[in-house]
Amino acid sequence: MANSALLVMDVQRDVVALADDGSGYLSRLRRAIDGARAAGIPVIYVVLGLRPGDPEVSPRNKVMTNVVRAGLFTEGASGTGIHDDVAPQQGDVVVTKRRGSAFSGSDLDLVLRARDVDSLVLTGIATSAVVLSTLWRAIDLDFGLTVLADACLDTDPEVHRMLVEKLFPQWADVLTVEDWLEVIAPR
Repeated sequence: MANSALLVMDVQRDVVALADDGSGYLSRLRRAIDGARAAGIPVIYVVLGLRPGDPEVSPRNKVMTNVVRAGLFTEGASGTGIHDDVAPQQGDVVVTKRRGSAFSGSDLDLVLRARDVDSLVLTGIATSAVVLSTLWRAIDLDFGLTVLADACLDTDPEVHRMLVEKLFPQWADVLTVEDWLEVIAPR
């Protein structure tokens, strides 16, 4: 895990309000973040942010058009900020993306290369959006991958289950937060 980074993706106030199912998601994610910091693993936050007026949104992009119609993700809006329960600390990096994948329209690849990161630990909301699209891009970029199944959340529990149990294990190690903490800091 020496060249790993923990990605905390799209855990923004408006997204948490839409997706949090009351299962303790934020506290599990907080444990992963605290564990990464204690183990010296960089924590990188990824947020979706759109400029006022949405110049980066094409009417041909159905998902992004719906996001704009819902009034979500405008840079500077309070709901676009990272949820207070998992807020960045000094030294954490915050990357702004313009599309679904953490790599799309962001400088994430530059940040990772500057830190010599070759392995990513993925967390975030939604499993079927940012986690899935980032996983696909990271595969193409030859990153080692771990997905923390219970530090990912989706508005559709069945889609989440299918992804973490059937699809993701083909390309990534899929662990719980507790199992991952044992790997990075065995007792």
